[in-house]
Amino acid sequence: MSGLLALLDDVAGIAKVAAASVDDIAAQAAKAGAKAAGAVIDDAAVTPKYVHGFEAKRELPIIWKIAKGSIKNKLLILLPAALLLANFAPWLIAPLLMLGGAYLCFEGAEKIYHLLVPHDTHHVFAEDEKGDPAHLEEKKAAGAIKTDFILSAEIMTIILSGIPESNFWMEAATLAVAGIGITVAVYGSVALIVKMDDLGLLMYANGRLSVTRTLGRWLVRGMPYFMSLLTTVGTAAMLWVGGSIVIHGMEELGFGWLGHHIHDLAYAAGHAVPAGWTGFVEWTSKAAMDGVFGLALGFVLIPVVTKVIAPIVGAIFGKKKSSDAAH
Repeated sequence: MSGLLALLDDVAGIAKVAAASVDDIAAQAAKAGAKAAGAVIDDAAVTPKYVHGFEAKRELPIIWKIAKGSIKNKLLILLPAALLLANFAPWLIAPLLMLGGAYLCFEGAEKIYHLLVPHDTHHVFAEDEKGDPAHLEEKKAAGAIKTDFILSAEIMTIILSGIPESNFWMEAATLAVAGIGITVAVYGSVALIVKMDDLGLLMYANGRLSVTRTLGRWLVRGMPYFMSLLTTVGTAAMLWVGGSIVIHGMEELGFGWLGHHIHDLAYAAGHAVPAGWTGFVEWTSKAAMDGVFGLALGFVLIPVVTKVIAPIVGAIFGKKKSSDAAH
């Protein structure tokens, strides 16, 4: 009997330790995830543009498809990669993040370039949209997942840097919990945003009170403008995040002159206004300068990517696809 009581006491002790570990993981995930709030907001701002132009009934399935891709990005690729790099090759983290940041700068600058200098790509896209909506949906989702990969890499790296020094499994569990929580928050918010006009239509058609119908009408009329604004914010976010990643990576590699100049200019701007606005102006100034750098870098990368990298990648994967089709 005493042996059974001792066993039960051991089991209770193990359960307490396990419960404490779960609490620690949840607390660390929440704290580390909060540090990635900026990149999370960027992710939420970027995603809605990928469902713009599709039928209402396809919006949630597309978001779900992107969310599943995001979970795979975080748990199957980025989580193990982050842990391996952090433990065995920490010097590789900064260059890899810089590559990701440069890609965001390129994508954001390319969108602005296409807006300023329209060309045949727009017409080809329109024909594809009319001819094969399913193919366009797959293409849009794949593009969103690719962009999500870069943003998720930044988010997971920020989370990893915010985790107190602990063992391998604690870091892995914290990264997993934070990654899943952030994904649910981001794509849940995106789903609410893109379905807001449908909610407005429902309120307008079925509302019993005039205020309900009026609010519904405002939602229906206002959401296209809000989505357009969100698309603009998403592009600006890519440039801001991409520029800041590259600048921070340069500092990590010992080339901190640009980052220091931006910091000094932002500090001077923040302290040139009344004290209550110092933090806001300083942060806004730094974000704007990071974004301008990101835009400039993106414009430089456009010819490099389109004239050099894209033809090489197209030749390699084009040959691979031709070979697969032959078999």
